[in-house]
Amino acid sequence: MPEPTNNPLREDPYLLSEDSIREPPVTFSGKFRQLGPGFILSAAIVGSGELIATTTLGAKAGFITFWVILLSCLVKVTLQLEFGKHAIYSGETIMAAFNRLPGPRLGKASWTIWTWLFIQLFKLLQVGGIIGGVAIALHIAFAFLPVPAWTFLAAISAALLVYKGYYGSVEKLCLLMIGLFTLLTFASLFSLQYTPYALGWDEIASGLSFNLPVAAVGVAIAAFGITGVGGDEIMYYNYWCIEKGYARFTGPYRDTPEWQRRAKGWISVMYLDALFSMLIYTLVTAAFYLLGAAILHRQGTVPEGYAMIETLSYIYTETLGPWAKSVYLLGAFIVLYSTLFAALASWTRIFSDAFGQIGWLDFYRQETRKKSIAIMAWVFPFAWSLLYLFIKLPVLMILLGGFSTSILLLIVVFAAYNFRYRRTPANLLPTRFYDVSLWISALVILAVGVYSISKVI
Repeated sequence: MPEPTNNPLREDPYLLSEDSIREPPVTFSGKFRQLGPGFILSAAIVGSGELIATTTLGAKAGFITFWVILLSCLVKVTLQLEFGKHAIYSGETIMAAFNRLPGPRLGKASWTIWTWLFIQLFKLLQVGGIIGGVAIALHIAFAFLPVPAWTFLAAISAALLVYKGYYGSVEKLCLLMIGLFTLLTFASLFSLQYTPYALGWDEIASGLSFNLPVAAVGVAIAAFGITGVGGDEIMYYNYWCIEKGYARFTGPYRDTPEWQRRAKGWISVMYLDALFSMLIYTLVTAAFYLLGAAILHRQGTVPEGYAMIETLSYIYTETLGPWAKSVYLLGAFIVLYSTLFAALASWTRIFSDAFGQIGWLDFYRQETRKKSIAIMAWVFPFAWSLLYLFIKLPVLMILLGGFSTSILLLIVVFAAYNFRYRRTPANLLPTRFYDVSLWISALVILAVGVYSISKVI
């Protein structure tokens, strides 16, 4: 990121100017040093999706639905690339882009924004389940405080970290937490092979046979929506690409060879960022699923209610030994807290943007945006806490959020189609391989979304 100056245009990543232009790196090492948005995305994904929904699916279905998890991680990344690319060449926030999509309007806002707001009612439950998981893990480790007290302490700490958190601090904290939970999870998977629960290649192969037992359909749909990069994370990616500086470094759109070269250069950096994050969350997701299938399914145990964290601890204690419970609690806390932290940082931005499009505030005025983010950094954690303490079913809350994410993906597909075929500048048209990948992603997601709606109806 450039050194701060007194020029407000250089300080605000949401405003593009010629003064902000920076040449993109051309070497792999240069590009690697510019990665970052994907780290925040990975941190937002792994808590509810990987530790809870993925492991629960493995516990319920065994190895047979391993392919669902892998497909979920791999199939949605092209949509993420399309959203990131749109952010770079247009500089638009995602809600500003949604507000330009075709269809009816209510007041100043498009139907897509109002539909998104309705879906967020269910997403409140999901993050409420996550903050509950954090509180339960802390209560097991430090029983001198009850779960409600830990719930509010988790809320307060997350609010303190986010309410004045700028992009750099969010990225660094997420990167630290990603490294820790990845090491812990792979240590457990490696140790699994030295226990009675050791994996066999025939079991893994059975999970790649594209079978889906009827009893596992509901959990599989929720897991598809919540694992890998979900509809929410695809939308969040827009803000982190902008705040990292990709759009600002590219500069305002100009139909010139120089702008085209810069845009393609920063888009290639974003591609590497997205693919690198996909590698991280796919490997961690696969590890959690295999641990759940190998240990919990064989034991006939499924994570539920207040016992969720205790049940999930078996994936560590059965592989590393009873002493590993404390390590697991640390891992569970890091995984869930990373999602809580990254989700709060993302929610404060996307809701501020949505309210700006509705006409309630001026998102593009830096002071107004910062004030809105600061207020929401306190409002959301306490709302999530109250929902958890009222419902007290963290797994159900998270799976309901995952189910609604499958429906949100339909809007994401609609937006991606418009970005690609109605908004992409002629000098930035992608390859045929990219288009084929985008259509495969869209068709798979549409099929899952339509099936989800049919089950509700």
